[in-house]
Amino acid sequence: MEFKEVIKARYSCKKYGDRKVAPEKIQAILEAGRLAPTAKNLQEQHVYVIQSAEGLSKIDEVTPCRYGAQTVLVVAFDKTNVFTYPGEKRDSGIEDASIVATHMILAAADEGVDSCWLNNFDPDKLAASLGLPENEEILMAMDLGYAAEGTGPLPNHNSRKPLTETVTYL
Repeated sequence: MEFKEVIKARYSCKKYGDRKVAPEKIQAILEAGRLAPTAKNLQEQHVYVIQSAEGLSKIDEVTPCRYGAQTVLVVAFDKTNVFTYPGEKRDSGIEDASIVATHMILAAADEGVDSCWLNNFDPDKLAASLGLPENEEILMAMDLGYAAEGTGPLPNHNSRKPLTETVTYL
């Protein structure tokens, strides 16, 4: 699929069917995340692939937003391995993990796999439930799967503000 079509067609899937995502498609999605740029190439991201009934149950305990997906990726970053920006008010952790997640979401669409960015949960609670290392912070979780029959984008999916409302040339 052409990149313009990928970004135009991709939407947040809110209901998944039972069909599982093939391992090679998951590998392609994970590879896209691995190739994402990070500040100073620190590659502080860590992606957890949740597919077991026990793991998915832990996701369900913290969020109502799994929507039946058979695979959930949890994207975290190592808080001890980030670049601190001048002024020391921000570091690269959240932005780098966001770039990784976005690459994977777009790769999923390119592979014909539906996804949804999940952030409606307490990241500390999920990290504790999954037993993640204390140096890692969860950015988001990502449902992966195939939309249930009749599921599609929200009615306002193609509604976008014009660039004149979102961009200013200085």
